[in-house]
Amino acid sequence: MSVQDTLRRLLCWLAVGIRLLAGQSDPRLLNDREMAQAPDFLAPAEYRLPAEWEETEYLLLAWVQYTPVLREIVRYAQEECTVVVLCTDSAAVRQYLAEGQVPADRVRLLPVPVNSVWIRDYGPATVFRQPEGTRYLMDWVYNRPRPLDDAAPAWIAAGLQIPLLDATRPPDDLVLIGGNLLSDGIGTAFSSNLTLSENGAGSAFTPQPKTEAQIDRLLARHLGIRRYIRLPELPFDGIHHLDMHFRLLDEETLLVGEYPPGVADGPQIEANLQQLLSQHGSPFGTPYRVVRIPMPPDHGAYPDTWWADYRTYTNAVLINRTLLMPLYEPKYDSAALAVWRRQLPGYRIIGIDCNQIIEAGGALRCITLTIPIEDPLQIVHQPLRQADGGQAAAWIRHRSGIRQAWLHAAWQPEGPFTAIPMQPSGTQPQQWTAPLPQPPPEAHTLYYYLEAESYSGRRTARPLPGAAGPWRVPIGHPGISR
Repeated sequence: MSVQDTLRRLLCWLAVGIRLLAGQSDPRLLNDREMAQAPDFLAPAEYRLPAEWEETEYLLLAWVQYTPVLREIVRYAQEECTVVVLCTDSAAVRQYLAEGQVPADRVRLLPVPVNSVWIRDYGPATVFRQPEGTRYLMDWVYNRPRPLDDAAPAWIAAGLQIPLLDATRPPDDLVLIGGNLLSDGIGTAFSSNLTLSENGAGSAFTPQPKTEAQIDRLLARHLGIRRYIRLPELPFDGIHHLDMHFRLLDEETLLVGEYPPGVADGPQIEANLQQLLSQHGSPFGTPYRVVRIPMPPDHGAYPDTWWADYRTYTNAVLINRTLLMPLYEPKYDSAALAVWRRQLPGYRIIGIDCNQIIEAGGALRCITLTIPIEDPLQIVHQPLRQADGGQAAAWIRHRSGIRQAWLHAAWQPEGPFTAIPMQPSGTQPQQWTAPLPQPPPEAHTLYYYLEAESYSGRRTARPLPGAAGPWRVPIGHPGISR
């Protein structure tokens, strides 16, 4: 930390102390009384690692190989954000896009040479420094002998003019690969045990081996991770990256790949899941909700057959209101499409043929990297289990403060939605609540979403599609419907 950062933090805490002594509450930091009442994910941390369902500003690609797949990603992703392409021949990229009738209106070409297409693994992570919410990129130790890939984070940061933090030199050095890091945005992260072997004794990647406790401390320091949940590696997944069979749909919902009973990695996935569920609950203090999605065979064969590819549907990329998911064979794809559509109502679900790239051990998430927007407005909400009175609560925060928040409610999926103002809670900081509307006699389901606006004018909804994809809650019956 620089001298300027240290002085700034000391002055900040001094100002907080003066206000507390004067009996005034601080609009951003939590005092001792508030800390005792706040959930764990509101506890102060220097950095925050965002979740994938937060708003995206950039999608990064490395134009090295598998260009038919990359072109399809560009086709759909630029409708949601700016697509940044790392390449050495801008004219060739533009020509190839034009040949496929893909516009380049929101495509930005960065003259950055790289060795490989796997930008999820060597690209920088995005973190937000708290409480001001400043966006940074974080560079980790890379676990491949590919010097151009290893140098890419610095070039990306310079090209996008985002400050870069360094976690590649002792004592802060850490091997942390993007395909093996999944975050809920409020202090919980998941990886396979690959993180332990790549940072432990005998590792070829880090000069100073790290213990499990040291890894946890570094993640807490660099990313604000309070719970780092690691799962045993799978016997047939050669790269051991968790996103090949596992991901988060929201703060309390896990999407888990499923094989037929006793096949390939199915037994180990199930054992890992049961271990996770028995030892960890969601950040809201409830059991995690589990959604299964099939792990498809390769023309009838699974990865326990030596020639079969490791096909996956969890290795998809979420870009604001669009999900790009891999496709292989229509007879298997249809079931996975149904799962994604059921879990992400209101989102646009686009399939892209990944038969070529899956042979190399990865799919769409592996070859993309999202960078969230600067100055995000965060809404954290546990969806209601039933709607029979009471209220809805959410934790909403932005560095400028929250001007207003609303619960939008309807009794039919198409609306009309009524905006119910939310009010700041008097007991928990950053919590907003709204009473649930009284249902008409003929209603069976409440459809709702949340929206908030900051004092700076930032406005967002949760779920992000708003009225097009609200939460659906049965009236008077337990169990959430999605």
